[in-house]
Amino acid sequence: MRKATVNRNTAETKIAVTIDLDGTGTYRVATGIGFLDHMLEQLSRHSLIDLDLSVDGDLHIDQHHTTEDSALAIGEAVSKALGDRRGIVRYGTAYAPMDEALTRAAVDISGRPFLVWKLAFTQEKLGEWDTELVEHWFHSFAQTAGLTLHVENLYGRNNHHLVESAFKALARALRDAIEIDPRKADAVPSTKGVL
Repeated sequence: MRKATVNRNTAETKIAVTIDLDGTGTYRVATGIGFLDHMLEQLSRHSLIDLDLSVDGDLHIDQHHTTEDSALAIGEAVSKALGDRRGIVRYGTAYAPMDEALTRAAVDISGRPFLVWKLAFTQEKLGEWDTELVEHWFHSFAQTAGLTLHVENLYGRNNHHLVESAFKALARALRDAIEIDPRKADAVPSTKGVL
């Protein structure tokens, strides 16, 4: 079973996350940031990764640590659940439209963390969440999950739609990339033999 639990406890946040890569997209998410919760619920639902996440962060200071550390913990759990990456498809690409917005995400579970981010906002907050932290969430997730991740908004105006389409595109690309390839279920998808 491709499941993992990560507990991350620092002076800034206390986080417990459990995931199941072969789930059905069920979730229980509580970060203390409403809009972030909504996006992580979308990530779970559309990737079919079961996600149980609890975060107690220093929100009295700001939302930075809660955003960053939640992404680091989820990414670490994904990496741990993937194990040696044997049998996975490895690559995934998805387009996610949301009303007037369209965003593309491409994922390579390469073990080489990298983020290309082409998405800009016209407002500083969505709900209470600082929009400058959206990119930081994706960057932190890619780092600990070991992903090369490209996210590009092709067009759109509504900031809520831009962010939600980005999370949904990531979810669908990730769903494809973590699937087991029945033709190569016993092999690591790399000519090097390791990822």
